[in-house]
Amino acid sequence: MAEFDEVMRFEVLGPLRVRRAERELDLGFPQQRALLGLLMVRAGRPVQVSEIVDVLWASRPPASAPNVVRRYVGALRRLLEPGLPPRASGRRLPRRTGAYLLDAEPDEIDLLRFRELTLRGKRAVATGRPEVAVRQFVGALGEWRGPVAMGLPASAREHALFHAVEHELVLTTRMAADAALLCGTAGLVLPSLRRAIDLEPLDESLHARLVMVLASCGLQAEALTAYEEVRRRLAAELRVAPGAELSQAHTRVLRQEVRASAPPVHRPAGTALSEPVKLLARPAQLPPGLTVFAGRSEELAELTALAGAAASSGAPGTILVSGMAGVGKTASVVHWAHEVAHRFPDGQLYVELRGHDAAAGPAPEPVEALRGLVVALGAPPRHLPDDLAALRDLYRELLADRRVLVVLDDAARTEHVRPLLPTTPGCLAVVTSRDRLPGLIASGARPLCLELPSAAEARAALALRVGRRRSAAEPGATEEIIDRCGRLPLALAIVAARAVSRPDFPLAALAAELRAAHGSLDAFAGVDGTADARAAFAASHRSLPPPDARLFRLVALHPGPGITADTAARLAGLSPGEARPILGRLADAHLVREDAPGRYTVHILLRAFAAELAEAAEAAATESLSLPRHSF
Repeated sequence: MAEFDEVMRFEVLGPLRVRRAERELDLGFPQQRALLGLLMVRAGRPVQVSEIVDVLWASRPPASAPNVVRRYVGALRRLLEPGLPPRASGRRLPRRTGAYLLDAEPDEIDLLRFRELTLRGKRAVATGRPEVAVRQFVGALGEWRGPVAMGLPASAREHALFHAVEHELVLTTRMAADAALLCGTAGLVLPSLRRAIDLEPLDESLHARLVMVLASCGLQAEALTAYEEVRRRLAAELRVAPGAELSQAHTRVLRQEVRASAPPVHRPAGTALSEPVKLLARPAQLPPGLTVFAGRSEELAELTALAGAAASSGAPGTILVSGMAGVGKTASVVHWAHEVAHRFPDGQLYVELRGHDAAAGPAPEPVEALRGLVVALGAPPRHLPDDLAALRDLYRELLADRRVLVVLDDAARTEHVRPLLPTTPGCLAVVTSRDRLPGLIASGARPLCLELPSAAEARAALALRVGRRRSAAEPGATEEIIDRCGRLPLALAIVAARAVSRPDFPLAALAAELRAAHGSLDAFAGVDGTADARAAFAASHRSLPPPDARLFRLVALHPGPGITADTAARLAGLSPGEARPILGRLADAHLVREDAPGRYTVHILLRAFAAELAEAAEAAATESLSLPRHSF
């Protein structure tokens, strides 16, 4: 997970396939497919040209075989990396001395994911945790979709390298069956056990486990029939009787000594639950991404880099994405989360913390949020503990040995976030907030500040919403709309929605509407419960203590492109020492921007909001003075 830059999926544990952004690639000629299959099986390790020739031409390769291999490699490079210059080796299939290798992340290749999950299962067995082992082994076997490297020429698939992969699948199936029989969840491994026997039809060890698993699932008659079938086959094909292991399994079934399997469950230790927790619950809670999302390539790349750094550290990671109201934090994070969701195979969790959205309801307390998370992870909703510490421990235990993405949207305070952060390596939490949350950063969260999009990105976003032809037909009006929206994504979305609802109106009319409303937020009001710029700014302003709110209004109304800390202090009648901490808090809340040390600017629409606040305050004061005074 160190690199997230290019979403590719390589599949060899079944039909040989390669996908880019969910689109399956045409892998070309059979021998070219065989070459890629070989490189996938040996991913990350150089494969000598002589070995490639041996796989592609099982007997009597032509004299031109090395040149043919070179042509196949060139074709695969162009397929995997479109736009690669001629003769360039690229990143995916670099050449080593007399060899080639496939360079891919472990999460991009099903075989490597299978091996990683199998290794985790082995570790769980070694530490006496059969329930965890079953979860990992079943997850590993879930990568197995059919005959290994299906679609390759038969001569290539018969090579020992592909048979070795099949043997790995059989070994993992054996371990999975043993762990499942031990903890009473045999039903989870029955399908994989049948497939493994198809690969090794005379493997007595596999048949012994099949007999035991069938009996454990309550299928005693089928278990005895399975024993009789393999006994006859051994006698007919090998002229031998069942060995000790298979005979012992048969005897245990006859004596009904096999532990019955419960429905697939996992009961975390240390939890006082009266109902079982569903094993392998894989939540997929991400909200739909925007169909009109555009730009943010640099920010998404930085988010990718931060996630990669967190993954390579071997510790659970937290990323804090902050920015002013309406800048597109949630849209960007959700878009990115969908792109990398496959790298978190155990699920994606999403919590609306509503730290600044009072209209959507009160912010959930940590206990309430934790209850929702543990239920999503498989805990029964009834009889959950009420204590915050107990819920937090249950949450962390349910995440043990899993790889889950947790998106915590619109956090207002660090205290609301901290209990919801995963502590399992391999898990990642992404928090969005209008505040920089210094306490969360001090705890190790990696910060990413989302700034306004560039003019080009704002132009692309508006064109995507209103239509490229319509935008290109009125470039002047398009630029004016972008300028009067201050490139703020929320404001652009509101204006674009109005343009879409009035397809016959020229964009120039909308630009004139914004021009007429200059200094007011009336043109950025939402309709029928949609986003509203004034409400978004008010939510940020509402959370400020009175001294901070007062200084914000004074700074925002100051003429000129910026203001220094000393000038702001004089406006408020404060000393510089009193004003600077307040300005720092306003910058943390993204209500002002510190462009240079001690120099601050305010977004054009926040200026309009401050003007409305001042006007409302003046009207209230005038009304108060005009009220008749009564003497008593």
